[in-house]
Amino acid sequence: DTISLFPCWQSISIGDYSEYFQVLPEACQQAVNARWGTPEQDAKYRNGRLMLAGIRLGETFVGIQPARGYERDLNANYHDPDLVPPHSYLAFYFWLRHSYEVDAIIHVGKHGNLEWLPGKGSALSSACWPDIVLGPMPHFYPFIVNDPGEGAQAKRRSQAVIIDHLMPPMTRAETYGELAELESLVDEFYQARGMDTGRETWLRQQILQQLRTSNVLQELNLNTQANDDDVLVELDAYLCDIKEAQIRNGLHILGTLPDDEQLCDTLIALLRLPRGEGIENSGILHNLAIDLDLKNNDSNAHCEAFNPLAASIEPWRGPRPSLLLEVSSDPWRTAADTRDRLEQQLKRWVSEYVLDDGDLDALRATTPRTATQLDYTKRTLLTALKKGAHLEIQSIIGGLDGEFVPPGPSGAPTRGRLDVLPTGRNFFSVDNRAIPSSAAWALGQRSAKALIERHLQLHGDFPKQIGISVWGTATMRTGGDDIAQAFALMGVKPIWAEGSQRVIDIEVIPTMQIGRPRVDVTLRVSGFFRDAFANVMKLFDTAVLAIARLEEPGDGNVIRQHIQTRQHTLIAEGLNEEQAFRQASYRVFGSKPGAYGAGLQGLIDERCWETPEDLAAAYLNWGGYAYGVGQTDGIEAIDAFTYRLSQLEVVVQNQDNREHDILDSDDYYQFQGGMSNAVKVFSGRRPAAYHCDHADPSRPKIRTL
Repeated sequence: DTISLFPCWQSISIGDYSEYFQVLPEACQQAVNARWGTPEQDAKYRNGRLMLAGIRLGETFVGIQPARGYERDLNANYHDPDLVPPHSYLAFYFWLRHSYEVDAIIHVGKHGNLEWLPGKGSALSSACWPDIVLGPMPHFYPFIVNDPGEGAQAKRRSQAVIIDHLMPPMTRAETYGELAELESLVDEFYQARGMDTGRETWLRQQILQQLRTSNVLQELNLNTQANDDDVLVELDAYLCDIKEAQIRNGLHILGTLPDDEQLCDTLIALLRLPRGEGIENSGILHNLAIDLDLKNNDSNAHCEAFNPLAASIEPWRGPRPSLLLEVSSDPWRTAADTRDRLEQQLKRWVSEYVLDDGDLDALRATTPRTATQLDYTKRTLLTALKKGAHLEIQSIIGGLDGEFVPPGPSGAPTRGRLDVLPTGRNFFSVDNRAIPSSAAWALGQRSAKALIERHLQLHGDFPKQIGISVWGTATMRTGGDDIAQAFALMGVKPIWAEGSQRVIDIEVIPTMQIGRPRVDVTLRVSGFFRDAFANVMKLFDTAVLAIARLEEPGDGNVIRQHIQTRQHTLIAEGLNEEQAFRQASYRVFGSKPGAYGAGLQGLIDERCWETPEDLAAAYLNWGGYAYGVGQTDGIEAIDAFTYRLSQLEVVVQNQDNREHDILDSDDYYQFQGGMSNAVKVFSGRRPAAYHCDHADPSRPKIRTL
């Protein structure tokens, strides 16, 4: 072996490597040779050596996980089920195991490529590549607590012990730059309205001019007939949404809590959503609003309590307590301004009473509910965060010492899942037999209703055929929001077993009771969803078949109509009645067994596509496998998938939390973008695309993509 300093390239001779290569089963060795050539052929390009990038730090080796081979084959994909790892990939792990003789491996950074190598989805054998590469090696994997899906993949396919960690610190987006200028002009405009006609006219012109030059006008939900007043109202709502949006503020540092300012914002973000009964489980903004007796009504008589999370641009006619007047000198004209002042006041109090040693007794006299929740925050929530920061490092050290790493639940803390704290535990996911959960079903119904209403507003008609992109990670995090939404759109209700709350059947709701036509829903599921939720795919397929066989009065059962129409066409093409019915009823599609992804990442990363048709062909070929009951378990159904894509009017993907967003992952453009592009190519028209916000389960928001 040769060793040099930084940048350090550990190298092993081809002779040594050939010895390690003998541990491969003969069939796997042949597969490697077929793809990459023999070790001798490969070695002549590297002067007889294989280069391993990394650096030795005493008994610890820090290296970069090797690539799967983009540079060798431009069409190779990260999740390619047939792409065997190249010699250099195998050499990296074999050198660690057999030459450096490590006692354990820690993979840092979620979603490496080891757990996605070809092979079985679970119960791996000696012929599966993750097992060939890693062997019986202790494996630790720090992983963000809100991503149970990909963490479960590492558990299932590479025996990982997860050490979960906190999400990045959270804060409000606020406004800045041109948006801040617009916000200031809008505030001035509404102050001048009805008081100073000349200034009102000038401000109106300035706002509209800046809207056009800044391109913000394109962001507003307006039709071509909108007048200036409509534009100003929509702008006010848009600025309100942007300002109040919860976003990440930096990155999480393993084993460390954010600084005090970031921690203040994060604590408030964790406590925003109500989580159940009792003061401590109420939203912290709600508690302060109740303490201050805030109601958006001049008289406060017969008026509901103010809901800060539902506050928007409606004028504020309620009381203006001195406590909130003193917190800011900004204009106070809308309900959103009231929520803003509540948050500013709470940030002061969290800093003073939770992070510092302020005396809560004085606060209890005037705001008892808020004081109680601040006390809970200090005693319980902050303590759990501190314990988690300690465990995020200690659990790794303890695991390396052979100690048991305790288990814990997973989920998005800002979505009300404070039970996932403290972090630093070996997280588990969900019971896949309880999907969708009753809570997910409640959200699914609300989201389906909001989606239909939004589509009616924008297009003047009910959506008839919808494609939904469904991921396993999101399903684990939410208990099945996406599936519940699809069921609600179709007019199907899950039936749960008493006690276990496992889904045991479905109930088809009559169209007369739904009050609208059924929506024909097609699912494109991720590879991980396919592995983890085979029972859910069968349940969905069962629902489709039940609706297809259900005769109902009127024309509300469009699913049955669409299946019958397609069945007649297939019979005319030579299929028998049973075959035609089954192919016409396929509604769950995914990649073939063992494959992951949507097929677009490699094409786009390597720029080896020229037209939208190229991308549509890749999306079709990767996703054209049907899943369901009976023999429908990943059978090739390219024609059926092509037809379904050509019929879709709407493409939907749901975002279930604020801890990450659409720009965080290439999977968004692969799945929702890939479906949208394929629909346009195969149908000749661009579908309506919605990216729905489920971060607040009580108020799902439907946004156009």
